[in-house]
Amino acid sequence: MEETKRPFLSLEHITVRYLDKTLFDTLNWDIQQNEQWAITGPSGAGKTALLNTVLGKFNIINGGIHYHFYDDWRKENTVTDPYFNYRNLIALVGHHHTFRNLSNTTTDFYYQQRFNSMDADNSPTVSEYLDITTVPDLVRPLKIAPLMEKRLIKLSNGETRRVMIARALLQKPQLLMLDNPYIGLDVQTRKDFSEMINEIIRNGSTVLLATSPQEIPEHITHVLTLENGAITGKYTRSEFVQLPLPQVPDLPLPAMETQKIAAILQQHQPATFETIVKMEDVRVKYGENTILDQINWTVKPNEKWALLGHNGAGKSTLLSLINGDNPQAYANKLWLFDRRRGSGESIWDIKKKTGFVSPELHQYFTSRDNCLQVVCSGFTDIIGSTKPATPEQTDIARAWMEILEIDGHQKAPFKQVPESAQRLCLLARALVKNPPLLIFDEPCQGLDQQQKQHFKKVIEMLCDHMPVTLIYVTHYEEELPNCVDKFMRLANGRMI
Repeated sequence: MEETKRPFLSLEHITVRYLDKTLFDTLNWDIQQNEQWAITGPSGAGKTALLNTVLGKFNIINGGIHYHFYDDWRKENTVTDPYFNYRNLIALVGHHHTFRNLSNTTTDFYYQQRFNSMDADNSPTVSEYLDITTVPDLVRPLKIAPLMEKRLIKLSNGETRRVMIARALLQKPQLLMLDNPYIGLDVQTRKDFSEMINEIIRNGSTVLLATSPQEIPEHITHVLTLENGAITGKYTRSEFVQLPLPQVPDLPLPAMETQKIAAILQQHQPATFETIVKMEDVRVKYGENTILDQINWTVKPNEKWALLGHNGAGKSTLLSLINGDNPQAYANKLWLFDRRRGSGESIWDIKKKTGFVSPELHQYFTSRDNCLQVVCSGFTDIIGSTKPATPEQTDIARAWMEILEIDGHQKAPFKQVPESAQRLCLLARALVKNPPLLIFDEPCQGLDQQQKQHFKKVIEMLCDHMPVTLIYVTHYEEELPNCVDKFMRLANGRMI
């Protein structure tokens, strides 16, 4: 006899608007008890918006959502809090953290804070944030035990995501929603995380996650595909795995874009140097914790490096020395662009020669500007509004936005475009001044396969046309441009 299905969550003919945009129109979706769903689709399809709709963040102007699991829970539990509702039984882990400092505000956080020990002390420790003194078995696979006394602001991108997921799990929600949970995790942590998701499901929780078609945990039972805010398919796992993966055509960039890149580069030829980066026995220590130890590394002009290593290996700290953000550069033997750090150059002299993008920069990029203004801010390296760009600078910014296929967002507020478009804006921002050094720290985070391939082609073409020096960080080695031919790997702060 077939088991009777019990509803868990129902989206019934919902039409959803946010600001002046319709996100979903008469969308229907039913989740039954014991079903576990993955949501997949290209960037901008509406995956994040759908999770936020379930959480109750957006205005549903037609239809409604029925939280059957909340009704069932209320029948078995007594609640005295008049403000208790379905949201108390849902945990969502999104792209960005909402850490607060010890004075319980978020406004005091800034990107360089994690590298300044006195300022970083205003941030809680992981133990304080999670409100635990020992790590329970539930979150042990996330490997947060070594992070317990670490300040939140000093966490790497991958460590931050692990802590955010741990916080959500400790709430023991009825519904756990994860938005691209594999982003920023190294290879081993991704495997551990998949097994942890399987364990959560085995213990009776319902999981809903937005992810790529290639990263669906074993115990996910169903897959929803989205495109342009519309459901394009509902599949059981066995049905979905039989489908061919979407093929990304391996096409060269159009000739127009090739010519455009060449024209931009001819206008702004970078200065030449004997050595871009030179480190001798570099050591970075915070209190008793040694983050980097005995780093000896030389980067010559036109070299293309991959910087690899596990979450917390020290990659971001190493890059902060090169990018001028870490004051411990002055206590080390470090040369940038043929000059010893501390010999009179300012942080802006360094940033003028560097194009930089990272997940942490994105996290703290609080600009209220539109996307074109954000790209133009790459000429001054200032986050937020500054003096207007010149007509020549604006033309260059527009050209890069067209090359990266985000020119349709020029006038849109930066914070209101999809996460993938925001990331591409920051990539364009790093490229506009044609710097002699490009530092790309996980630049493809949040991009779909087509966007990743397109960006990879742009970088390869860029390297073909100019003597650029590149340092590229990724946990997915298939994302590395073909021009990368040198590798440096860190483990626990040391070169291996």
